Amino acid sequence: MCDKKKRSVLNKTQGRQKPKKIKQATPDVLVNHALSAYLKQFQAWAEMKGLTEQTLKTRAGHLKRFIIWCDERSINHPKEVTKPILERYQRYLFEIRQKNGEPLSFRTQAGQLASLKAFFKWLARENHILSNPASELEAPRYRKRLPKQILSVEEVNRVLDLPDVHSPYGLRDKAILELLYSCGIRRMELSNLEVQDIDRGRETILIQEGKGRKDRMLPLGKRALYWVEKYRLESRPLMLNDAYEQHLFLTDYGEPFANNYNRLSNLVKLYLNHARIDKKGSCHLFRHAMATHMLDNGADIRFIQAMLGHSNLSTTEIYTQVSVEKLREIHAATHPAKLEIEEATEESKD
Repeated sequence: MCDKKKRSVLNKTQGRQKPKKIKQATPDVLVNHALSAYLKQFQAWAEMKGLTEQTLKTRAGHLKRFIIWCDERSINHPKEVTKPILERYQRYLFEIRQKNGEPLSFRTQAGQLASLKAFFKWLARENHILSNPASELEAPRYRKRLPKQILSVEEVNRVLDLPDVHSPYGLRDKAILELLYSCGIRRMELSNLEVQDIDRGRETILIQEGKGRKDRMLPLGKRALYWVEKYRLESRPLMLNDAYEQHLFLTDYGEPFANNYNRLSNLVKLYLNHARIDKKGSCHLFRHAMATHMLDNGADIRFIQAMLGHSNLSTTEIYTQVSVEKLREIHAATHPAKLEIEEATEESKD
Protein backbone atom coordinates (compact mmCIF):
# COMPACT_ATOMS: atom_id res chain seq x y z
CA MET A 1 0.00 0.00 0.00
CA CYS A 2 1.45 3.36 -0.98
CA ASP A 3 2.08 6.07 1.62
CA LYS A 4 -0.79 8.22 0.29
CA LYS A 5 -3.30 5.37 0.69
CA LYS A 6 -1.89 4.54 4.13
CA ARG A 7 -2.46 8.10 5.30
CA SER A 8 -5.99 7.98 3.92
CA VAL A 9 -6.76 4.77 5.80
CA LEU A 10 -5.21 6.08 9.01
CA ASN A 11 -7.31 9.24 8.82
CA LYS A 12 -10.49 7.22 8.41
CA THR A 13 -9.71 4.69 11.14
CA GLN A 14 -8.62 7.33 13.64
CA GLY A 15 -11.54 9.65 12.87
CA ARG A 16 -9.31 12.46 11.69
CA GLN A 17 -10.34 15.00 9.10
CA LYS A 18 -8.01 16.92 6.88
CA PRO A 19 -8.17 20.60 7.96
CA LYS A 20 -10.18 22.73 5.57
CA LYS A 21 -8.40 25.65 3.93
CA ILE A 22 -9.86 29.12 3.51
CA LYS A 23 -11.33 29.48 0.04
CA GLN A 24 -10.97 32.71 -1.83
CA ALA A 25 -14.03 34.64 -2.96
CA THR A 26 -14.94 34.09 -6.61
CA PRO A 27 -16.50 37.05 -8.44
CA ASP A 28 -19.19 34.97 -10.20
CA VAL A 29 -20.51 33.56 -6.94
CA LEU A 30 -20.60 36.93 -5.21
CA VAL A 31 -22.34 38.63 -8.14
CA ASN A 32 -24.91 35.97 -8.95
CA HIS A 33 -25.81 34.57 -5.52
CA ALA A 34 -29.18 35.76 -4.14
CA LEU A 35 -27.65 36.51 -0.73
CA SER A 36 -25.33 39.08 -2.36
CA ALA A 37 -28.30 41.31 -3.17
CA TYR A 38 -29.29 41.30 0.50
CA LEU A 39 -25.68 42.01 1.46
CA LYS A 40 -25.69 45.16 -0.70
CA GLN A 41 -28.88 46.36 0.98
CA PHE A 42 -27.43 45.59 4.40
CA GLN A 43 -24.24 47.52 3.60
CA ALA A 44 -26.25 50.52 2.41
CA TRP A 45 -28.30 50.46 5.62
CA ALA A 46 -25.16 50.16 7.78
CA GLU A 47 -23.52 53.06 5.95
CA MET A 48 -26.64 55.17 6.53
CA LYS A 49 -26.44 54.33 10.26
CA GLY A 50 -22.95 55.83 10.39
CA LEU A 51 -20.71 52.76 10.65
CA THR A 52 -17.08 53.43 9.80
CA GLU A 53 -15.59 52.53 6.44
CA GLN A 54 -13.34 49.96 8.12
CA THR A 55 -16.29 48.29 9.86
CA LEU A 56 -18.22 48.14 6.58
CA LYS A 57 -15.23 46.60 4.82
CA THR A 58 -14.66 44.05 7.57
CA ARG A 59 -18.30 42.98 7.68
CA ALA A 60 -18.45 42.65 3.91
CA GLY A 61 -15.42 40.34 3.97
CA HIS A 62 -16.94 38.17 6.68
CA LEU A 63 -20.30 37.88 4.92
CA LYS A 64 -18.78 37.15 1.51
CA ARG A 65 -17.06 34.15 3.07
CA PHE A 66 -20.42 32.98 4.39
CA ILE A 67 -22.07 33.43 0.96
CA ILE A 68 -19.39 31.28 -0.70
CA TRP A 69 -19.91 28.61 1.96
CA CYS A 70 -23.68 28.70 1.33
CA ASP A 71 -23.19 28.47 -2.45
CA GLU A 72 -21.12 25.30 -2.04
CA ARG A 73 -24.06 23.76 -0.15
CA SER A 74 -26.78 25.03 -2.52
CA ILE A 75 -28.20 27.41 0.09
CA ASN A 76 -29.59 30.24 -2.02
CA HIS A 77 -31.95 32.30 0.13
CA PRO A 78 -31.95 33.71 3.68
CA LYS A 79 -35.14 31.74 4.42
CA GLU A 80 -33.19 28.50 3.90
CA VAL A 81 -30.71 29.38 6.66
CA THR A 82 -31.60 27.79 10.00
CA LYS A 83 -29.90 27.70 13.37
CA PRO A 84 -28.39 24.22 12.71
CA ILE A 85 -26.95 25.52 9.42
CA LEU A 86 -25.34 28.45 11.21
CA GLU A 87 -23.94 26.06 13.81
CA ARG A 88 -22.42 24.03 10.96
CA TYR A 89 -20.85 27.22 9.64
CA GLN A 90 -19.49 27.98 13.09
CA ARG A 91 -17.90 24.52 13.11
CA TYR A 92 -16.44 25.27 9.69
CA LEU A 93 -14.80 28.46 11.02
CA PHE A 94 -13.31 26.40 13.84
CA GLU A 95 -11.84 23.80 11.45
CA ILE A 96 -10.48 25.88 8.57
CA ARG A 97 -6.80 26.72 8.31
CA GLN A 98 -5.06 29.82 7.05
CA LYS A 99 -2.29 29.79 4.45
CA ASN A 100 0.29 29.33 7.21
CA GLY A 101 -1.56 26.26 8.49
CA GLU A 102 -2.77 27.98 11.65
CA PRO A 103 -6.46 27.97 12.70
CA LEU A 104 -8.44 31.16 13.02
CA SER A 105 -8.07 32.65 16.51
CA PHE A 106 -11.14 32.60 18.75
CA ARG A 107 -11.18 36.41 18.53
CA THR A 108 -11.33 36.20 14.72
CA GLN A 109 -14.05 33.55 14.83
CA ALA A 110 -16.07 35.72 17.21
CA GLY A 111 -15.70 38.67 14.83
CA GLN A 112 -16.92 36.59 11.88
CA LEU A 113 -19.97 35.44 13.84
CA ALA A 114 -20.70 38.99 15.06
CA SER A 115 -21.02 40.14 11.44
CA LEU A 116 -23.30 37.19 10.72
CA LYS A 117 -25.52 38.01 13.71
CA ALA A 118 -25.80 41.64 12.67
CA PHE A 119 -26.76 40.58 9.14
CA PHE A 120 -29.53 38.21 10.21
CA LYS A 121 -30.82 40.65 12.80
CA TRP A 122 -31.23 43.18 9.98
CA LEU A 123 -32.90 40.57 7.72
CA ALA A 124 -35.46 39.84 10.44
CA ARG A 125 -36.03 43.53 11.19
CA GLU A 126 -36.68 44.24 7.49
CA ASN A 127 -39.04 41.22 7.31
CA HIS A 128 -36.93 39.39 4.75
CA ILE A 129 -37.14 36.40 7.11
CA LEU A 130 -39.79 35.50 9.70
CA SER A 131 -37.37 34.93 12.58
CA ASN A 132 -33.68 35.40 13.32
CA PRO A 133 -31.82 32.03 13.27
CA ALA A 134 -28.66 33.70 14.63
CA SER A 135 -30.27 35.17 17.75
CA GLU A 136 -29.07 32.33 20.00
CA LEU A 137 -25.76 31.72 18.27
CA GLU A 138 -23.00 31.74 20.91
CA ALA A 139 -19.62 33.07 19.87
CA PRO A 140 -16.49 31.41 21.29
CA ARG A 141 -15.00 33.00 24.37
CA TYR A 142 -11.56 34.46 24.18
CA ARG A 143 -9.41 36.03 26.83
CA LYS A 144 -8.03 39.52 26.61
CA ARG A 145 -4.31 39.13 26.33
CA LEU A 146 -1.81 41.35 28.07
CA PRO A 147 0.47 43.34 25.78
CA LYS A 148 3.40 40.93 25.53
CA GLN A 149 6.06 43.49 24.83
CA ILE A 150 6.31 46.98 26.30
CA LEU A 151 8.99 49.47 25.31
CA SER A 152 10.98 50.72 28.28
CA VAL A 153 11.61 54.44 28.72
CA GLU A 154 15.23 53.86 27.69
CA GLU A 155 14.14 52.04 24.51
CA VAL A 156 11.68 54.78 23.61
CA ASN A 157 14.38 57.42 24.02
CA ARG A 158 16.76 55.38 21.84
CA VAL A 159 14.22 55.40 19.03
CA LEU A 160 13.35 59.08 19.46
CA ASP A 161 17.02 60.04 19.19
CA LEU A 162 17.50 58.30 15.82
CA PRO A 163 15.84 60.63 13.24
CA ASP A 164 18.14 63.13 11.54
CA VAL A 165 16.28 66.33 12.40
CA HIS A 166 18.49 68.32 10.01
CA SER A 167 16.82 66.64 7.01
CA PRO A 168 13.19 67.28 5.99
CA TYR A 169 12.13 63.65 6.23
CA GLY A 170 14.06 63.04 9.45
CA LEU A 171 12.31 66.04 11.01
CA ARG A 172 8.95 64.61 9.92
CA ASP A 173 9.82 61.22 11.40
CA LYS A 174 10.89 62.85 14.67
CA ALA A 175 7.52 64.65 14.89
CA ILE A 176 5.63 61.42 14.17
CA LEU A 177 7.49 59.40 16.80
CA GLU A 178 7.17 62.12 19.44
CA LEU A 179 3.44 62.42 18.75
CA LEU A 180 2.85 58.67 18.95
CA TYR A 181 4.55 58.51 22.33
CA SER A 182 3.10 61.74 23.73
CA CYS A 183 -0.56 60.97 22.99
CA GLY A 184 -0.70 57.21 22.38
CA ILE A 185 -2.90 57.76 19.34
CA ARG A 186 -3.64 54.99 16.88
CA ARG A 187 -1.90 54.66 13.52
CA MET A 188 -5.13 55.52 11.68
CA GLU A 189 -5.71 58.56 13.88
CA LEU A 190 -2.24 59.97 13.25
CA SER A 191 -2.51 59.30 9.51
CA ASN A 192 -5.79 61.22 9.29
CA LEU A 193 -4.62 64.27 11.27
CA GLU A 194 -5.20 67.63 9.63
CA VAL A 195 -3.16 70.80 10.19
CA GLN A 196 -6.09 72.47 11.92
CA ASP A 197 -6.32 69.64 14.48
CA ILE A 198 -3.29 71.00 16.33
CA ASP A 199 -4.14 73.89 18.67
CA ARG A 200 -0.81 75.50 19.51
CA GLY A 201 -2.31 78.01 21.96
CA ARG A 202 -4.08 75.42 24.10
CA GLU A 203 -1.41 72.76 23.46
CA THR A 204 -4.03 70.22 22.44
CA ILE A 205 -4.72 67.85 19.57
CA LEU A 206 -8.16 66.98 18.21
CA ILE A 207 -8.75 63.41 17.10
CA GLN A 208 -11.59 63.52 14.59
CA GLU A 209 -13.57 60.34 14.07
CA GLY A 210 -11.26 57.97 15.88
CA LYS A 211 -12.24 54.37 16.42
CA GLY A 212 -16.03 54.14 16.43
CA ARG A 213 -16.19 57.59 14.80
CA LYS A 214 -15.69 59.26 18.16
CA ASP A 215 -13.93 62.61 18.53
CA ARG A 216 -11.68 63.38 21.49
CA MET A 217 -9.47 66.26 22.57
CA LEU A 218 -6.06 65.38 24.02
CA PRO A 219 -3.28 67.36 25.70
CA LEU A 220 -0.14 67.55 23.60
CA GLY A 221 3.17 67.49 25.44
CA LYS A 222 5.42 70.54 24.98
CA ARG A 223 8.23 68.46 23.48
CA ALA A 224 5.94 66.78 20.93
CA LEU A 225 4.31 70.13 20.11
CA TYR A 226 7.74 71.68 19.49
CA TRP A 227 8.72 69.00 16.95
CA VAL A 228 5.33 68.94 15.24
CA GLU A 229 5.47 72.71 14.80
CA LYS A 230 9.06 72.61 13.57
CA TYR A 231 8.07 69.98 11.00
CA ARG A 232 4.98 71.96 9.93
CA LEU A 233 6.94 75.14 9.33
CA GLU A 234 10.22 73.79 7.91
CA SER A 235 9.72 70.36 6.33
CA ARG A 236 6.08 70.06 5.34
CA PRO A 237 6.17 72.90 2.75
CA LEU A 238 8.87 70.94 0.87
CA MET A 239 6.61 67.86 0.65
CA LEU A 240 3.31 69.64 0.11
CA ASN A 241 1.04 68.53 -2.69
CA ASP A 242 -1.85 70.93 -3.32
CA ALA A 243 -4.28 68.01 -3.48
CA TYR A 244 -3.53 67.13 0.15
CA GLU A 245 -2.87 70.50 1.75
CA GLN A 246 -5.16 69.79 4.73
CA HIS A 247 -3.28 66.65 5.84
CA LEU A 248 -0.60 67.18 8.49
CA PHE A 249 1.79 64.29 7.83
CA LEU A 250 2.84 63.54 4.26
CA THR A 251 4.86 60.68 2.78
CA ASP A 252 7.99 61.04 0.66
CA TYR A 253 5.63 61.28 -2.33
CA GLY A 254 3.59 64.15 -0.85
CA GLU A 255 0.59 61.92 -0.12
CA PRO A 256 -1.11 61.45 3.26
CA PHE A 257 -0.26 58.30 5.16
CA ALA A 258 -4.04 57.71 5.26
CA ASN A 259 -3.75 56.46 1.65
CA ASN A 260 -1.62 53.56 2.88
CA TYR A 261 -1.42 52.93 6.63
CA ASN A 262 1.30 50.31 6.13
CA ARG A 263 3.72 53.04 5.06
CA LEU A 264 3.52 54.52 8.54
CA SER A 265 3.96 51.10 10.17
CA ASN A 266 6.99 50.37 7.99
CA LEU A 267 8.53 53.75 8.80
CA VAL A 268 8.21 53.25 12.56
CA LYS A 269 9.41 49.64 12.32
CA LEU A 270 12.50 50.82 10.46
CA TYR A 271 13.49 53.00 13.42
CA LEU A 272 12.79 50.18 15.89
CA ASN A 273 15.09 47.92 13.87
CA HIS A 274 17.82 50.56 13.75
CA ALA A 275 17.55 50.85 17.53
CA ARG A 276 18.00 47.05 17.69
CA ILE A 277 14.67 46.58 19.42
CA ASP A 278 13.33 43.18 18.47
CA LYS A 279 9.74 43.53 19.63
CA LYS A 280 6.65 42.72 17.61
CA GLY A 281 4.64 45.71 16.44
CA SER A 282 5.34 49.29 15.42
CA CYS A 283 3.01 52.24 16.06
CA HIS A 284 1.01 50.35 18.72
CA LEU A 285 4.16 49.76 20.76
CA PHE A 286 4.28 53.50 21.49
CA ARG A 287 0.60 53.45 22.48
CA HIS A 288 1.28 50.64 24.95
CA ALA A 289 4.39 52.43 26.22
CA MET A 290 2.57 55.72 26.80
CA ALA A 291 -0.20 54.07 28.84
CA THR A 292 2.16 51.89 30.88
CA HIS A 293 4.71 54.62 31.64
CA MET A 294 2.04 57.09 32.76
CA LEU A 295 0.50 54.48 35.06
CA ASP A 296 3.95 53.72 36.44
CA ASN A 297 4.27 57.41 37.31
CA GLY A 298 0.94 57.55 39.12
CA ALA A 299 -1.59 58.63 36.46
CA ASP A 300 -5.23 57.81 37.20
CA ILE A 301 -6.61 54.93 35.13
CA ARG A 302 -9.56 57.04 33.96
CA PHE A 303 -7.20 59.64 32.51
CA ILE A 304 -5.46 56.89 30.57
CA GLN A 305 -8.88 55.70 29.36
CA ALA A 306 -9.63 59.18 28.01
CA MET A 307 -6.22 59.40 26.33
CA LEU A 308 -6.59 56.04 24.60
CA GLY A 309 -10.21 56.61 23.63
CA HIS A 310 -11.51 53.42 25.21
CA SER A 311 -15.29 53.16 25.62
CA ASN A 312 -15.02 50.72 28.53
CA LEU A 313 -12.71 51.07 31.51
CA SER A 314 -12.19 47.29 31.47
CA THR A 315 -10.26 47.68 28.20
CA THR A 316 -7.88 50.17 29.81
CA GLU A 317 -7.47 48.18 33.02
CA ILE A 318 -5.39 45.63 31.15
CA TYR A 319 -2.49 48.12 31.38
CA THR A 320 -2.63 48.01 35.18
CA GLN A 321 -1.50 44.39 34.89
CA VAL A 322 1.68 45.32 33.04
CA SER A 323 2.43 48.46 35.04
CA VAL A 324 4.77 47.06 37.68
CA GLU A 325 6.88 49.99 38.90
CA LYS A 326 4.66 50.88 41.87
CA LEU A 327 4.25 47.21 42.68
CA ARG A 328 8.03 46.77 42.56
CA GLU A 329 8.55 49.72 44.92
CA ILE A 330 6.02 48.37 47.42
CA HIS A 331 7.50 44.87 47.14
CA ALA A 332 11.02 46.17 47.77
CA ALA A 333 9.88 48.24 50.76
CA THR A 334 7.68 45.67 52.49
CA HIS A 335 8.72 42.13 51.55
CA PRO A 336 10.32 40.26 54.52
CA ALA A 337 13.25 39.07 52.39
CA LYS A 338 14.19 42.68 51.63
CA LEU A 339 13.93 43.62 55.31
CA GLU A 340 16.16 40.71 56.30
CA ILE A 341 18.83 41.80 53.82
CA GLU A 342 18.80 45.33 55.21
CA GLU A 343 19.13 44.01 58.79
CA ALA A 344 22.05 41.77 57.77
CA THR A 345 23.75 44.73 56.08
CA GLU A 346 23.42 46.87 59.21
CA GLU A 347 24.83 44.09 61.40
CA SER A 348 27.85 43.66 59.12
CA LYS A 349 28.59 47.37 59.42
CA ASP A 350 28.60 47.12 63.21
